[in-house]
Amino acid sequence: MKPVFLALALLLGAGTAAAADDLSGGETRTARFLQGIENDPLRLHAFLAEMPKGGDLHNHLDGAVYAETFLAHAEAAGLCIDVAARAIRPAPCKPPLQPARDALAIPGLHDLMVDSLSMRDYVPTPDDRSGHDHFFGTFGKFAPAADDRGAMLAEEAHRAAAEHTSYLEIMTMPMLRQVTALGLASPWHDTDFAADLGALEPKLPALLSDARQEMDKEDARMRAVLGCGTPQADAGCAVTLRYQAFALRAMPPAAVFAQIALGFALAGSDPRFVGVNIVQPEDDPVALRDYRLHMAMLRFFHERAPSVRLSLHAGELAAGLVPPEALRFHIREAVEVAGASRIGHGVDIMFEDRPDALLAEMASKGIAVEINQTSNDQILGVRGPHHPFADYRAAGVPVVLSTDDEGVERIDLTHEYVRAVETWHLGYRDLKALARASIRYSFLPGAPLRTATDGAPRPPSDAELAASAKARLQWQLERQFAAFEQEMAGAAAHGH
Repeated sequence: MKPVFLALALLLGAGTAAAADDLSGGETRTARFLQGIENDPLRLHAFLAEMPKGGDLHNHLDGAVYAETFLAHAEAAGLCIDVAARAIRPAPCKPPLQPARDALAIPGLHDLMVDSLSMRDYVPTPDDRSGHDHFFGTFGKFAPAADDRGAMLAEEAHRAAAEHTSYLEIMTMPMLRQVTALGLASPWHDTDFAADLGALEPKLPALLSDARQEMDKEDARMRAVLGCGTPQADAGCAVTLRYQAFALRAMPPAAVFAQIALGFALAGSDPRFVGVNIVQPEDDPVALRDYRLHMAMLRFFHERAPSVRLSLHAGELAAGLVPPEALRFHIREAVEVAGASRIGHGVDIMFEDRPDALLAEMASKGIAVEINQTSNDQILGVRGPHHPFADYRAAGVPVVLSTDDEGVERIDLTHEYVRAVETWHLGYRDLKALARASIRYSFLPGAPLRTATDGAPRPPSDAELAASAKARLQWQLERQFAAFEQEMAGAAAHGH
């Protein structure tokens, strides 16, 4: 028996009942501790920073990296700064572009660049009036510095470990330019998807091989940055990373179709890729025009490869941002046409036709929703009672908290837990349920653990743990909760 399974199996022996009683008491004491600090923002943050949070299931690699990292890379790599546009540009640095090292020596420019590349200190101005546009505009401004993707993954893993997050499901797409070019150069037959795929298939295997090699290099670079396998290994080495491939919904149909094709090929052959998504602003004119076409594309591939899971950006819209008609069907089509297993954002659920029936359908099918509070506030202006978080929970739809683009937003997952407590007055058991759901509804392979009536996973057998990566992370989370609750009980006993 492997050591990890032996250690876990020991928990299932004669002492299990006593351990369960201790865990229950620890949970109660920790819940009371949280109640006592709920209105103390600093202590609440400290508590939630230490609380095990399971996973972050909605996480864009480019948007997760902080602006300071991109600026440091721009200096080290000899990139340029467009001072007027407050953007990073590729070399050569011909006027009016300046070498990043020179430009960032200008007093005050570094701070202005951080504000430009993120939502830090964002205040609408006549030339920058929309939080939505400022948010999405940052990606083009830092894109030239987003080439060391292994180091970017290392930053994500390090931050996750520091705030006791053990699993990341990251959106990234290797060979994106190449597969886009392939799609645009291939014959397009509109909705004859079989013919469209036939035109791509001869060249997909080579692209797939190149994509896997690209990920190999990024993984190796990440491990090197973190020092994995060395005595000085960063705690981020212990974080489990999996990836979602994606398509860009604002591009021409032929390009989107080719990107989806490569995404499904990756998720079907590379165990690091556990799902497929579709990204870019849902309110983009092309994305709105082609929404039903994209859902039909996804259905075509999903019927061919039903084991590939879909987590789709749907309902990231608000009244006034788009015509009312666009609010009425996006989530439903993602669920009923494309076959999504999870929904990203889902903000406009109550504007859908027959929303209560849709909520009931999602609850019965176990279709989880990834709640991104800060993102929804910054982009859509949706917050507090106008956010459907409570509607999803009341309907029994599984929900998880996630970050979306923590670097652009200037947050982390702890911040989203703090915000949830302050907005919806969640208790400790509510927070545990959110963290547990983040692993249960992840796209990790294997069967989830059976649950008790209170929603807690039942103690697993050694065979269950050996057979399921998901079960192992679920049980790891339970042991982390036990240790955390013991620590909190000690703090409460000493009056802290």
